[in-house]
Amino acid sequence: MNIFAELSLVLVVAAVLSGIMRILKQPLVVGYVLTGLLVGPHMLGFVKTGEEMSIFSEMGIAILLFIVGLHLNPKELKHFGSASILIGLFQILFTTLFGFLISQFLNFSITESLYIGLALSFSSTIVVLKFLSDKKDLEKLYGRLAIGALLLEDVAAALALVAVSGIAGGDAGTASFLLLVIKGLALLLVVSLVSYYVLPKLAPFFARSQEYLFLFALAWGFGFATLFGLLGFSVEIGALIAGVSLSILPYSAEISSRLKPLRDFFIVMFFIFLGFQISFDSISKMLVPLGIFTAYVFFIKPLVFAVWTEILGYSKKTAFLVGTSLGQISEFSLIFVLLGFKVGHVSEDVVSLITVLGFVSIALSSYLIAYAEKVYPVFIPLLRIFERKVPNNEVDSTKIYDTVLFGCNRAGYDFIKIFKEFGTQFLAVDFDPDIIKELTTKGINCIYGDAEDAEFLEEISIEKAKIVISTIPEFETNNYLLEKIRAVNENSLVLLLSYNIDDAIKLYENGATYVILPHFVGGEFAVKIISDAGFDVQKLGVKRGEHVAYLRERRALGHAHPVWNHNK
Repeated sequence: MNIFAELSLVLVVAAVLSGIMRILKQPLVVGYVLTGLLVGPHMLGFVKTGEEMSIFSEMGIAILLFIVGLHLNPKELKHFGSASILIGLFQILFTTLFGFLISQFLNFSITESLYIGLALSFSSTIVVLKFLSDKKDLEKLYGRLAIGALLLEDVAAALALVAVSGIAGGDAGTASFLLLVIKGLALLLVVSLVSYYVLPKLAPFFARSQEYLFLFALAWGFGFATLFGLLGFSVEIGALIAGVSLSILPYSAEISSRLKPLRDFFIVMFFIFLGFQISFDSISKMLVPLGIFTAYVFFIKPLVFAVWTEILGYSKKTAFLVGTSLGQISEFSLIFVLLGFKVGHVSEDVVSLITVLGFVSIALSSYLIAYAEKVYPVFIPLLRIFERKVPNNEVDSTKIYDTVLFGCNRAGYDFIKIFKEFGTQFLAVDFDPDIIKELTTKGINCIYGDAEDAEFLEEISIEKAKIVISTIPEFETNNYLLEKIRAVNENSLVLLLSYNIDDAIKLYENGATYVILPHFVGGEFAVKIISDAGFDVQKLGVKRGEHVAYLRERRALGHAHPVWNHNK
C-alpha cells in the first residue's frame, strides 16, 4: 500500500478500537496502542516500517511540549520549582537504586541493571500531560508539582542519553559532553535575551492575523526543536524551551488553543507508534521480570512519589495525586535502552522488556490517573502516616477571574477604567494586538484572544467568572459566548452589547443578564443629565466641559463612533 492508504487504514482501525474502548468506558489511549500492535509487523502486518508514524509521533511530542512550555511562564516557575526539583530528584535516585537491585536479583548484568534502573525512574511526559490537560488540571497544585518533576526527569534523561553517547565515544565523547553543556548554557542565554527584549516588540506584528500567528508559532516551535537537535540536544527539550520563550507574551493562550487540535492528532500517532514497536518474540522468557517490574513501576514508584511529597509538607491528597500521575515509564526510557543496545551495553531482551513494560505501565497508569479521585479513599490510612500535622497551605494556580471583559475599544474603554483597580481579578480580552500592547503598558491585566474560540475560553476558565461583559457588537459572537457560559453557569452576570433591537431581545431570551443598546442608553443618559441639572445653566456647563474633555481623550486614543446602519 502507498503511504496515504496505510495512514488511512491506521486511522480507521484506531477509530474502531477507540470507539470500542469508549463503549467499554476505558481510556482511549489503550485503543491507540492496540491499533499499533494490531496493524504492526508482529500481528496483521498491514504497516511494515512505521517510518511515517515515527515522524508524526516525534512531531506530536514536540507540539505537546511546546504547548506545555506556553503554560510555564518563568515568572511563575518559582512558585513550585524547588519542591518539584526535590520530588523529582529523590524519586530518580530511589527508583534507580532499587530498580538496579531488583535487576541484580533477577540476574541481569551490572550494566544492564543500571540501564533498567534509570529507565524505570523516568515517567512519561506525554501520558501525564495528556491526562492533566484532559482533566483541566495543568494549573492545579498537584499538576504543577508533577510537571516540575517531569521536567527534571526529562533533563536527567537528556543528560543520560548524552552520557551514553559520550561513554561510547571514549575521551572524545567526554569532551563532546562538556562542549554540549557549554552550548546549552549559551543557547539558554540567547533565548532569554530574545524572549524578553525582541519578541515583545515583534509579537504585535505576528498577532495581526490569526493565521499568521498560528504559522509563526509552528515555525518557532519546530525551528527551535530542530536547532536543539542539530546541536546535540533532544528535539523535545528544544520544543519545551521554545514554548517557555513565548509564555511571557499576552498571545500565549491563543497560540495554545490554536495548536491543541494539531497536537491531539499527532499524539494519537505517538501512541499508535508505541504499539507498533511491541514485539513478543523474545518476551516469553521475560514474563517473571515483566511482572515484577510492572508491580514496581505501578505500585512502588507512585508510593515513593506520594510519601516524599508528603514529607515535603503537602497534604496526603495532593501527594497521592502526584504519585498516581507518575506511575509509568517514559518514552525516554525506550530511547535510552535502545541507544544502550546500539552501543552494545544491553541485549535485545532488555529492549523488548522495556518496550512491553512501557505499554503495560502506560495502559495501567491511564486507569489510575482517570480514576484517582475514586481510588484515593482506599489509601488514606497509609498516607496519613507520613502527613505533617500542619500541611503547607496549598493554593491551586488555576487562573480564575471575577470579571472578564471582551472588547476593549470604544464601549469597553469605560469598563476598563472602572475595573482596573480589580488587578488580576479582572481580565481584559481583545483581538487587536495594538490595543493589547497599549493596555499592557498601562499595567492592565489583559490577554489576546478570540471570543469565539472554545479552547481559548477554556484556557481562561470563562465558566467560573462572576461577571462577563462583551462590548463586541456582532450578535453571533455574543450569542456563542452566552451559550458557552450558560451551558455550565446559570448564575454569572452576562452583559452584552447590541445595535439591533431584535438581536437584543434574542440575547435576553437566551439568558443574557442585560443587553446594552448604545443609542438608547445615550438618550436615557441625556435625559438624566437634564433632569438632574434642571434649569441650572452652570451645572449643565460643568457637564458640557467634562464631556468635551472625555471626547478629546477618546479621540486621542483613536476611538471612533461606529457608523449607524439605518436599516437596523
